[in-house]
Amino acid sequence: MAAKKNIRVMVVEDDAGVRHSLELLLQSTAGLEWNGSAGTVSDALRLVPEARPEVVLLDINLPDASGIECAAAIKKRWPNTQIVMITVYDDTEKVFQALRAGASGYILKRAAPKKIMDAIHEVVAGGVPMSNEIARKVLNFFHQAAAPAKAEEINLTPRENEVLTLLATGGSNKEIAARLSVTAEAVSFHLRHIYSKLHVRSRTEAALKFQEMRGGLLPGGPSPRI
Repeated sequence: MAAKKNIRVMVVEDDAGVRHSLELLLQSTAGLEWNGSAGTVSDALRLVPEARPEVVLLDINLPDASGIECAAAIKKRWPNTQIVMITVYDDTEKVFQALRAGASGYILKRAAPKKIMDAIHEVVAGGVPMSNEIARKVLNFFHQAAAPAKAEEINLTPRENEVLTLLATGGSNKEIAARLSVTAEAVSFHLRHIYSKLHVRSRTEAALKFQEMRGGLLPGGPSPRI
């Protein structure tokens, strides 16, 4: 049986001390492999095609542009790369800007080192890792949203609407399959059609789109520079 490959991770962080700490964590954590670092958006976009990371740990506050803009650029060019924002900011607006840009996770720098490393495994497994404070803010937003729009308004089938609803509440493919008594392959099939109909590229974008359908409360338009 072939040995399981390590997850290749790149660090994009302008603070040399924080960057070095993350590099040491990656080098000492089983199953993970540090494969490059950058301190600016321009360096990150230059290094990604060379290093081909599976996951990018990305700071928001970078000197030449925002990490949110960097996330959008990475997802546009390399859509299979997973992005976990790692930042000191915990306000709701920045969280949603990052998720709308294509990030699949949002972890605060003050989180325990193990929590940060676990987030990498989680995002590769299809999860949406978040610090407890961030998850609470997101849930509060969901609770304040209006009633859901009718599925037929965007031509979702009843089954697709069920899948999207469970996805938006945090269900993994395996959990959704169990709830609906279908296979994980069937869930993946439905998600492909949902993404196409909603014009999104990831489960995070689909969940956010679902919330827009419920109340249109998310900020629209291009993300501002931060």
